[in-house]
This record gives sequence, C-alpha cells and structure tokens, in this order.
Amino acid sequence: MGVKGVQFEEVYSLEDQWATLGAVHGLIFLFKWEQGLAASDERPTASGYEDHLFFAKQVITNACATQAILSILMNCPPSVTLGAELANMKEFTAEFDADLKGLAISNSETIRKAHNSFARPEPIMEPEREAKKDDDVFHFIAYMPVNGVLYELDGLKKGPISHGACTDDDWMGKACPVIQSRIEKYASSEIRFNLMALIKSKRDALEERAQTLEGRKQRCLSALDGGGGGGGGEG
Repeated sequence: MGVKGVQFEEVYSLEDQWATLGAVHGLIFLFKWEQGLAASDERPTASGYEDHLFFAKQVITNACATQAILSILMNCPPSVTLGAELANMKEFTAEFDADLKGLAISNSETIRKAHNSFARPEPIMEPEREAKKDDDVFHFIAYMPVNGVLYELDGLKKGPISHGACTDDDWMGKACPVIQSRIEKYASSEIRFNLMALIKSKRDALEERAQTLEGRKQRCLSALDGGGGGGGGEG
C-alpha cells in the first residue's frame, strides 16, 4: 500500500518478548469470533476522539485483517511513511464519520488490490451470521496508544474503546492484561490466538545503527589525526 519503514513481528509471549521488538506502534490480536460473546460485550465506546483518532467502521465483508492493519497505520506518528494513497485518504476523510471512513476504505483500489493479493479463498469472518459448530470464524482487532490513551480499535464496534490513560512507554504493559482477559473468556474451549506487533523496520533500524557507528568511527579517527599532528609546537 506504499507504507515504508515498518514491519509486522509475531509475538509469542505477553511477558518477555517486548525488549527484542524495539518501538511498537500497535498490536493486532486475532481470536475466534463468537456471536454470544460479541453480543454480551456491553463496554461503552469512546466519545470525543474524532479530532485525534482515525476510526473506521468495517463495511467490507471478510476484511477485518486489513481493517486492523489500517487502524494502526492511520494513527501512526509522522515518523511512519504512509505513502501517497493512505496519506491522501487520511487527509480527505479527516472530517468524515466512522461509516464514511469505512466506505472510503472500501472504495480504494490500492487497498482492494493489496487485500486480494493476500486474501484466503475461503471466508475469514462473516459477522452477519452465527458461527456453526465446525466453522473457523476469526476476527482481528487492534490496540495502540493515541494522544495519551490506550484504544481498542474494532471495526465491528460503533467506535473505539478506551482502556484508560497511558504513555508511549507503558501502554503495552496496560494492553497485555486486556488481551489476557479476553483470552480467559474462552476458558479451555479455545487455544487458537495470535498476536502481531507493528514495529519499526529491523533493516532500517540496523542501517541507522550502522550509520551512527560509522559516524562515531570517523569522529574518533579525526580526533586521533588531530592529536597526532599537534605535537610539533614551539619549545
């Protein structure tokens, strides 16, 4: 979709993997969608977020994975290069409500092509019907900090869900218990979950590190050259 400088990394533990990831922009959680649990979710959605948070309703059938990715990307800091398509969409839809933002996503040819190039041939999720016993019906949602608040971004909800104040340093520590609580709702009936983190490109991070080290090397060499040539002063 034209985004640069980021990548997804699979997370295998809610406890001890974070240090290896570096800066995390957001998390995508995959879980089995059950109509009963969805219907019993009475958590209120946030209000007054429109001026600082991009939230779009999901209007594309079976596109919850793409929707979750966009939920994070469209709320990333300026250091993440969105590319022309997403940057233009973000600016164009700034005054749209959640439903119109969802329609804008559905009308984007770039997003449609990107989604279809990776989509499975069978349905990923069909929220319009109740899952049958043998169905594998899954859903993707996103968690990320925006403007000092930890948000849960689920395109099937009327709006984002606030999980309270946070900082860029402690938000993952607050997100993990929320995700763990969601997992525990299934008790022993379900063990299939997945968590992915959108992080800074490891290649870019290594290249920046190499440039920093090279700069230090050159400064050290310059200092040594200066020191070596300064011993011939007057006696």
